[in-house]
Amino acid sequence: MVRPGSSAPLWGAAGKAGYALSCVAAAMVLAVSGFSYFVVRDVSSIGGSHAINSGPSIGAQNILLMGLESRTDWNGNILPNDILNALHAGSRQGVENGVGGNATNTLILIHIPAGGKKAVGFSIPRDDWVTFPETYDGQTQGKIDQAYGDALAAKESQLNQQDPSLGQSQIAFQGNEAGRAAAVATVESLTGVHIDHFAEVNLDGFYELAKVLGGVEVCLKNPVPLDSYSGFYAKKAGYQHLNAKMALAFVRQRHGLLNGDLDRTHRQQAFLDSVMEQLRSEGVLSDLSKINSLLSVARQYVITDSGWNLLDFASQMRSLTSGNLTFRTLPIQGYETIDGQDANAVDPAYIKQLIQETFYPAPRTPGSSTPRPVSTASVSAAEAASTTVDVYNGGSTPGLAGQVRAALVKDGFEAGQIGNTSALTTTQVLYGAGSAASAGKIASLFGVTATASSTVAAGHVQVNLGANATVPGAAPSASNSAVPLPSTGAQGGAVTAKNGIPCVD
Repeated sequence: MVRPGSSAPLWGAAGKAGYALSCVAAAMVLAVSGFSYFVVRDVSSIGGSHAINSGPSIGAQNILLMGLESRTDWNGNILPNDILNALHAGSRQGVENGVGGNATNTLILIHIPAGGKKAVGFSIPRDDWVTFPETYDGQTQGKIDQAYGDALAAKESQLNQQDPSLGQSQIAFQGNEAGRAAAVATVESLTGVHIDHFAEVNLDGFYELAKVLGGVEVCLKNPVPLDSYSGFYAKKAGYQHLNAKMALAFVRQRHGLLNGDLDRTHRQQAFLDSVMEQLRSEGVLSDLSKINSLLSVARQYVITDSGWNLLDFASQMRSLTSGNLTFRTLPIQGYETIDGQDANAVDPAYIKQLIQETFYPAPRTPGSSTPRPVSTASVSAAEAASTTVDVYNGGSTPGLAGQVRAALVKDGFEAGQIGNTSALTTTQVLYGAGSAASAGKIASLFGVTATASSTVAAGHVQVNLGANATVPGAAPSASNSAVPLPSTGAQGGAVTAKNGIPCVD
């Protein structure tokens, strides 16, 4: 298979590079159920890998999405200069000097429950410091994104020693297979769950898909000055359309963002939400020419495990939309320098419990309940909708700010900021101009009195949770409390979409 205008074979080229390109794979895989039957048979020709033993294609399953840093194709050839230049991915000389590597800069683990109506995904920060399940190229520990490249290097070195007559393409192919197996095994070791399938794409594939889609819609919280590394910039905040080149720059940027790679994971998640929304809302899946173009890109650039029957998978995914796919980022404990490398310190035991309870929640015992919507009978729906609620945790219960905000949003209030504040004994409810009625109702839920504050923006209510605060409307649980989903810290909370397109930094 050859890229138009190039003599270099690109089957396999796609699996080697890219930051957020797993988002493209997810969009292709998760939206495939909407393809008309006239062309859906072509899905079976999407590239396969034998790096893992595939799980079921129907029912509950875990899917790992991978995007690689390398600027070379599966045959070990450096991508053509026109691609490198168009994608702001450096120069041929830079690649020859080591730019890119073989790190999995994007790892997103998605759980699809039986029935496929809803899904949850966790981005795994690439700098998380982990213990590898086995030794890769002499390394027993490292950043989680290094497992792929270390295993690839070890396999290629072994092959070169065993049989010097092997061609570069044969060595590169087997090296990548070893890399994939190592990446999957390392994620399984960290999270404690089995991975049934994986999907993988590259920079060029992302660019080609974005061109077929005509670009993508994104939403930014603030204008973004030019980032010389990725090439991304935005003169304004809010909703805006990015062409293919800028869409790639958007999901690659990490310099200039407050939380670096952790903020970049939010952009990757937002991009996937946006693409899925676009595929379903703009008639793409009913446009035969666009479907054929998408399938052509998928056949050329999307790599999956060979045992993944996408047609069977599609049968249970028809109702999955961006609104039914929730993304979070695995929490970190802090930043450290380990073996001379900047890394994220993580708690593997906590991560395993968090993943287990999120993917496979235990049945609730009698007496337990989820937060019930709070009563705002004295506040009109219009006023509640025009009031933005910001919640800050001054107590000792992790994740409580996010849970309180969620309960208030269910009853019509607009979601604002969440975070931590200094320790408080009693909950405070402060309000800006125009929000007195909403603030009074919210304050009554906590048994306190609302107070006007010049430091709170008009139309906003700020809730500072005290030590004994609980979620409004939640009944006491007779069972042990579940591990709280993180809503604060550098990794942030869930990326949520409004009109299918989340707003991110």
